[in-house]
Amino acid sequence: MSQSASISIRNLYKVFGSQPLKALEHVRAGMSKSELMNKHRHVLGLRDINVEMQAGEITVIMGLSGSGKSTLIRHVNRLIEPTAGEILVNGENILKFGETRLRELRRKQMSMVFQHFALLPHKTVLDNAGMARAVRGEDRSGYEQDARDWLARVGLDGQEAQYPHQLSGGMQQRVGIARALTSNAPIMLMDEAFSALDPLIRTDMQDLLLELQQELHKTIVFISHDLDEALKLADHLVILKDGVVVQQGEPQEILLAPIDPYIVDFISDINRARVLRVRSVMDTAATPPPAIAGKVDADATLESVLALSKGDTSLSYEVHRAGAQVGYLNMQKLVRALVPTQAAQGGMRNSARMKPE
Repeated sequence: MSQSASISIRNLYKVFGSQPLKALEHVRAGMSKSELMNKHRHVLGLRDINVEMQAGEITVIMGLSGSGKSTLIRHVNRLIEPTAGEILVNGENILKFGETRLRELRRKQMSMVFQHFALLPHKTVLDNAGMARAVRGEDRSGYEQDARDWLARVGLDGQEAQYPHQLSGGMQQRVGIARALTSNAPIMLMDEAFSALDPLIRTDMQDLLLELQQELHKTIVFISHDLDEALKLADHLVILKDGVVVQQGEPQEILLAPIDPYIVDFISDINRARVLRVRSVMDTAATPPPAIAGKVDADATLESVLALSKGDTSLSYEVHRAGAQVGYLNMQKLVRALVPTQAAQGGMRNSARMKPE
């Protein structure tokens, strides 16, 4: 595992049924998920998963219902035990942890934000926010101010004495996030955390998460079935189908170079201009093109540059990041990037993080 990786999942398999190890032999011999069910009445949950989740990044695991995404995240804190494979957290294989070390891992190294909030109805907002620290045995005086501070950061200042039933869904989820942050755990597991929220509230929560992440640099594992949400949040995107990683990598790379027809179909309805960034289509040549029309930021969307250029494809722009020039953007290349691509040849031309050496 690389030194910067906080979580490393290697050769992970999960088979549900009465004889999973025997069924695993058929899976490793190439038997499909449907065949395994039809012939042996076992369910293939995950097949040979290899993912590196880097420290300080948001890894989004996404796929349609039944793809295995929630099964995968529950392996990270061993709520589900794998049939085979390794799960390394900070270089240690947590499958070798006994009950005491596993309890410590869950209490101090990981926090979890749930889809349906999972707040204790008889506890106040403040008590819910400090719950993880209270469970560790800490005195209230040791965590109360932290809980108040995080509640304020997520927009709930003044709500400390309220009970969950007195809050809207969006406010309840903010309590869940404050609880995770009060725990001071370096890893946050978020299982469909925003899926139960209304669209506008969901967008606000996504923005809040990104704002907090810029400051905190947590290692976040985020489960989603929504591609727009995944593309907005992910530093590293993992797309599952039938328990298999179809493609993973930086979201911009996946949009520009899908390696499988499934991915092509998956991204076909995406507004590419709204999602693709200048950095993904710029040139880094040292020689400037003629007729520089101005400067654009490397992380600006192509949609914003189209508006700036008013559709003039003869223009070029200097690309800057943090005040320094990093390349040039040609409007003709920008327009070509908006045309959906077919699956790239050679499907194993995937992210290096898919199969660690």
